[in-house]
Amino acid sequence: MERQPKPAPIWCRPRRPDPEVVAKPKRRTYTAEYKQRILKETEAAAAIPGGVGALLRREGLYSSLLYFWRRERDIGILEALTPQKRGPKSKRHPIEEETQKLLRQNARLTEDLRKAHIIIEVQKKVAALLGHPISEPDPEEKS
Repeated sequence: MERQPKPAPIWCRPRRPDPEVVAKPKRRTYTAEYKQRILKETEAAAAIPGGVGALLRREGLYSSLLYFWRRERDIGILEALTPQKRGPKSKRHPIEEETQKLLRQNARLTEDLRKAHIIIEVQKKVAALLGHPISEPDPEEKS
């Protein structure tokens, strides 16, 4: 009668790969040179049966990317081959933003000046009540 080998303890067993998916995958970007090189290689591999599929597997690409890259190349827009910034375009004009900022700053400073004038008037009245009037400087003497 043969003895069955004892199973290895849990801590010795090989670990399984972590099935957890990365929370936020990083989007791949491709340079114009890379896209052009892949399109040239695709054209050369088209003569070989299964060549395009092998190229796509090797590079980790989808055939839909080739479709878009070919269309961009055929339109003749080299700028379209470079990665583009994603998201909505800003509808605000930078000069308008600067103007709005300056208008807000002007309104704030005007309000601060108004408050300062009120404080000065109160100080003059208090000084007059205490018997120490503050004289106003003559604007002609400054010249």
